[in-house]
Amino acid sequence: MEFIGHFRRLTPVQRNTFIACFLGWSLDAFDFFILIFCVSALATQFQTKVSAITEAIFLTLAMRPVGAVLFGLMADKFGRRPTLMVDIIAYSVFELASAFAPSLKFFLIMRVFFGIAMGGEWGVGAALAFETLPAEGRGFFSGLLQEGYAVGYLMAALAYKLFPIVGWRGMFIIGALPAFLVIYIRSKVDESPAWLQGRVPRAAESHVGRDILSHAGIFAFLVVLMFAFNSFSHGTQDLYPTFLQRNLQFAPATVSSIAIVYNIGALLGGIVFGTWSEKIGRRKAIVIAALLAIPVIPLWAYSHTVPMLALGGFLMQFMVQGAWGVIPAHLNELSPPAVRGTLPGFAYQIGNFFSSRNSVIQAKLAEGRYGGNFPPVLAWTVLLVASLVAVVTWSGRERRGADLSNTN
Repeated sequence: MEFIGHFRRLTPVQRNTFIACFLGWSLDAFDFFILIFCVSALATQFQTKVSAITEAIFLTLAMRPVGAVLFGLMADKFGRRPTLMVDIIAYSVFELASAFAPSLKFFLIMRVFFGIAMGGEWGVGAALAFETLPAEGRGFFSGLLQEGYAVGYLMAALAYKLFPIVGWRGMFIIGALPAFLVIYIRSKVDESPAWLQGRVPRAAESHVGRDILSHAGIFAFLVVLMFAFNSFSHGTQDLYPTFLQRNLQFAPATVSSIAIVYNIGALLGGIVFGTWSEKIGRRKAIVIAALLAIPVIPLWAYSHTVPMLALGGFLMQFMVQGAWGVIPAHLNELSPPAVRGTLPGFAYQIGNFFSSRNSVIQAKLAEGRYGGNFPPVLAWTVLLVASLVAVVTWSGRERRGADLSNTN
């Protein structure tokens, strides 16, 4: 089996590093998606509209570029491994603090700090992983690493089954568990060989800002690309549980079951398209996945039965995360070596910043123009952003198989 074959070819150090980076991203996403499942409960708790609670989603996403820069600079100066450990502890602490919010204002402040910590994980983890892994099979590992995000969503969906017992505060307490991953990283993971080789000149002098400016063209392209991609994922994921709860009146157990199914689809899609991108190219794999999401819209947004919604969700997230599965390798291959710890994560999060009000806009449109109905808003979102992903991706270039073994 190809999956097993790729892992057998890794050394123990490479295997442990990949597992740690995968879990770091998964648990980061797990903490974020706990909020997604609790939007309705939070609106009830703080006696406000859904759109007011989605401001928490906006603030989390909007602050991620700050984390990308802060933790990216730390990763380039102090190393990928210690920075990753600090980042995981930080987002776990702020997730726990969110559970004890006495007011909406306090909750929003905690989500600001959580967003900063969340923004640091992707770039640091991806750099550590791809600077340690061999070039062979990079597309496969890219797809698998990115689908740590889907695994995190899946874990949140499973945890949501406990909601009737623990409530929303208990959900956020559960979200503090990722802090224990630091023990694994401390005992099992080595520093990036590429960072160690370039440590002395980088420690003496840092030119991250200048290096990014000197590659302004590729940086601008990656920002636009990540705006499209983040609109694609968050536009199909963040308010889908709320749609199931508010419009279809599904119980937490039913919402959880549907979410589990569509996150299995997301996981499979990322692996399939990430691996396929090794053969047909990064751009082509992304474009195919994005365009195939469009025919799924009616089944995904307008079905009324649990089996059809689960099928629609499975197919939609298979395509959405199929496109995303190519991104970790694609961004790292396109990024200049000297700033690989900073530029991919920073471009990712700046693009994410520009798309960060997506859920607020969707909620306000549903509440205002469509009388609280989410399907038309969800449908238009997919049609527009899937097309944008395809167009922007195809207009760029790719460096499939580029050497990521150095940082100079």
